[in-house]
Amino acid sequence: MKSVKKKIIPIFVPHQGCPHDCIFCNQKKITGVSTDVTEETVESVINECLEYIDRDASIEIAFFGGSFTAIDIDIQRKLLSVAKKYIDSGDVDYIRLSTRPDCIDEEILAMLKEYGVRIIELGVQSLDEKVLVDSVRGHGVDVVYKSAEMIRNAGFELGLQMMVGLPSDTEEKCIATAKAFIGMKPSCVRIYPTLVVEDTGLEKELNEGSYTPFSLEESRNIVKKLLVLYKLNEINVIRVGLQATDDIQIGEGVVDGPYHPAFRELVESDMIRDYLEYFYMERHKIEVKIEVGVNRKNVSKIIGNRKANVKYFADKYNIKLMVHEMDMELDDIKLSFDDLFSQVITLEEIYKALFNIYKL
Repeated sequence: MKSVKKKIIPIFVPHQGCPHDCIFCNQKKITGVSTDVTEETVESVINECLEYIDRDASIEIAFFGGSFTAIDIDIQRKLLSVAKKYIDSGDVDYIRLSTRPDCIDEEILAMLKEYGVRIIELGVQSLDEKVLVDSVRGHGVDVVYKSAEMIRNAGFELGLQMMVGLPSDTEEKCIATAKAFIGMKPSCVRIYPTLVVEDTGLEKELNEGSYTPFSLEESRNIVKKLLVLYKLNEINVIRVGLQATDDIQIGEGVVDGPYHPAFRELVESDMIRDYLEYFYMERHKIEVKIEVGVNRKNVSKIIGNRKANVKYFADKYNIKLMVHEMDMELDDIKLSFDDLFSQVITLEEIYKALFNIYKL
């Protein structure tokens, strides 16, 4: 059965009403929006997007950027009423929004249901108490569990957002947070490597020498393990890494940290490399060349960014990695060597193998 295309109309609400200045946050830089959002703004953005969105797609209006439910209740209602008008007309299917775990209660949830909100994403960031304290989040772990339960019990879809590399964070803490997320049964997750953005507490700590961001390599090594955990538990990871804006790029709004415009592809390419190394080098002890056949959409993932995987096998093993575009299912990979062996394996099987390879 053909899957329905999904299209998002993003409405960014920069820091309106947020009760805390978290150490990593500069919403004006992160969202690329520096002014308050009005009803007119919302209507204008929706109309502009609807002009080019394919009408056979499932369309959602997404309020991102700030802590939506921390905004003055009257402003929430005004913004949501504009969005609901498009749901009532049939032009839009549902509303999604993001907020803080400590900005959810029964009254708020009842109001959101009234306006057709379907998905609520919580910016959790970490489920380690020390990481939350050091990041100046202003709430503890218990609030997260309570809010998540309330959201699901009220009939909303739950989304969870986590960050990798916050102050006092470690790989073990990130993995523990992911496993706790899985226990909360979200419908989707976002993973953000922590970037040092201008004019934040994190930039101050960086300059003072009290904070060191995770490197790009460290972040990739952690996130690939998180993706395995979520995939095997059938949780959709809908974003990995911040979306680039005019302000979010190294040398502009970002002063340090593991930023890459194609972070997710880097991670998934690393995962494929790890599996190929296990399959060809450890299991079969190949010494000449390895060949991989994939759907054309996955060729770059196998080769790696700037042919990183090809170079990896050449430099480490003096082995040639050959990748062939083939007419096959998107999730299938054909593994061959020495013209004697050929096997088709699915991405699901690769993830299961990686679970053991990464000792998760």
